[in-house]
Amino acid sequence: MSVEQKSSVLQAGLILGGLAAVCTGLVAVTHAITAPRIVANEQAYLERSLAPVLGGVEYDGAVLESTIVIPAPNDLPGNEPVTVYRVYANEVPTAALFVVNARGGFAGPIRLLIGIASNGQLTGVRVLDHRETPGLGDGIESDKSDWIHQFTGRSPGDPPALAWSIRRDGGEFDQLTGASITPRAVIRGIRDTLTYFSENKATVFAKVPTDD
Repeated sequence: MSVEQKSSVLQAGLILGGLAAVCTGLVAVTHAITAPRIVANEQAYLERSLAPVLGGVEYDGAVLESTIVIPAPNDLPGNEPVTVYRVYANEVPTAALFVVNARGGFAGPIRLLIGIASNGQLTGVRVLDHRETPGLGDGIESDKSDWIHQFTGRSPGDPPALAWSIRRDGGEFDQLTGASITPRAVIRGIRDTLTYFSENKATVFAKVPTDD
């Protein structure tokens, strides 16, 4: 390779390197500018998703202000770390929102958002994610049917423990037309979360240590 060719290759390499550096810098600057906005938008979306599950519960501030993670192992659905959003009114606990994975769905775990008032009653339940069969199991979604709303106001003793199942199994709750595995998984997930809350209320609302 001649001296001229080597020089051309070197110049081309320097130009490409310079362009790569500029592009990297632009990406870094763009990320720095947009990251706070993205985080804010994500928090706003999460806040909107959480609020409907609280029903008519009154609370101060934002739902995201007091969050804890219950480590595994635990007696919650999925037996894995669980995020809990705690809400208060005048510093008094009013409700807790659990994000759990109910196992035993037809196509895998069903991610649930379960709201429980401080008196132990369900304030609402929503399905956050699932892979159940469209037209059958997806009736658990609130925008597909009213099925999920039948749990609002229920508690560990309402109905009694043995009645926390679909009617086909001798329980008190409706199933979905053509689907029984999916509602069974959801009902178990709700029941187990209610039971955990009733037995661990003090832990759920315990103050989180702060670094002073």
